[in-house]
Amino acid sequence: MDWFGTWGVAMGAAWLSGVKLYASVLTLGLLQRFGFAHLPGDLRILGDWWVIAVAGVLFLVEFVADKIPAVDSAWDAVHTFIRVPGGAVLAAAAFGHFDSRVRLLAFLLGGGIALTSHGTKAAARLAVNASPEPFSNIALSVLEDVGSVGLSLLAAFHPVAALAIVAVLVVFGIMIVRRVARGIRGLFRGVRT
Repeated sequence: MDWFGTWGVAMGAAWLSGVKLYASVLTLGLLQRFGFAHLPGDLRILGDWWVIAVAGVLFLVEFVADKIPAVDSAWDAVHTFIRVPGGAVLAAAAFGHFDSRVRLLAFLLGGGIALTSHGTKAAARLAVNASPEPFSNIALSVLEDVGSVGLSLLAAFHPVAALAIVAVLVVFGIMIVRRVARGIRGLFRGVRT
């Protein structure tokens, strides 16, 4: 895989880990295991049966937990400490055969991208969870599941396109997080007065 392709897989996996870590690891692992894709660097380990089994079980747990609003918020809070490092590790693993400086750069960028996607997801889910009906929460969760599998496929087969999409999603995520932060500040200003 070429330089841009490796960056596409690395940053695609990092972004996805902030949203649905287990779905993306499971999808990429199955693609690697059955020879549909050849992941770069040390990401090949995702194709080991034990990694696929663990990711599959955790994906099923997350699939159910994500559909229940209160459980979903708690799950996202706990996974802040899992998804962000997961994104950093996946990004660095893609560059397993590169110089250590490149791996460190991928680690840092991957962690930042995972934090951005996780922050965007958590903010959106908190807003949706505030609605009294459960259907919007379920619909958003299913959209995340489908989107994670789809972007994983895109990262594996068209990594440069995935890299471009991740760049757009990161900019979009930063704009959403800024808007949510402004809204929260406005809410606290209103409470003080």
